[in-house]
Amino acid sequence: MVGLGNPGLDYARTRHNAGADCVAVLADRHGERLMLSKKERAEVAELRPEPTRKRMVVAFPTTYYNEAGAATAALVKRHGIDDPAKVVVVHDELDLPVGRLKVKAGGGLAGNNGLKSMKGHLGTDAFLRVRIGVGKPPGSQQGRDHVLRKPGKRDREDLDIAIAEAADAVEMILADGVARAMERYNRAPS
Repeated sequence: MVGLGNPGLDYARTRHNAGADCVAVLADRHGERLMLSKKERAEVAELRPEPTRKRMVVAFPTTYYNEAGAATAALVKRHGIDDPAKVVVVHDELDLPVGRLKVKAGGGLAGNNGLKSMKGHLGTDAFLRVRIGVGKPPGSQQGRDHVLRKPGKRDREDLDIAIAEAADAVEMILADGVARAMERYNRAPS
């Protein structure tokens, strides 16, 4: 599982780092510390979530968001992953309302440069995605500016809930498969 984001304190807790925040939640939830792997250019932890105890590697590339594919390709090679459907990418999504979560298998890249980097380095877009809604920018604000800013209090609360749910979704994908996770998380909110 790879969580997209940008390294450094300037980007911490921005909308663009929702994927990185999900990695931190998963590592913390399972009592593991992210360790820097210079070769793969990522902070990495190995987890064995209950009840399956299946091995899951979580990573936050220390490359910038738009270059995350290089780190991911190195991690995929290191861990001998030969099926792109075993790679889960968690990222922010402008096309979803703040706090909304969707699970997706393969498909388009919707202009997301991090996903473009993934496809370029992995040679496919068949990886899984957990998309965390950050909403459209208000007024004439550009999407880039919107995702790189820290959200207000209300949006922050909604994002924190969605990030925890994204961690739940990643664990469900591991335990029960992507179809079950899609069934659970892609329902319209009631």
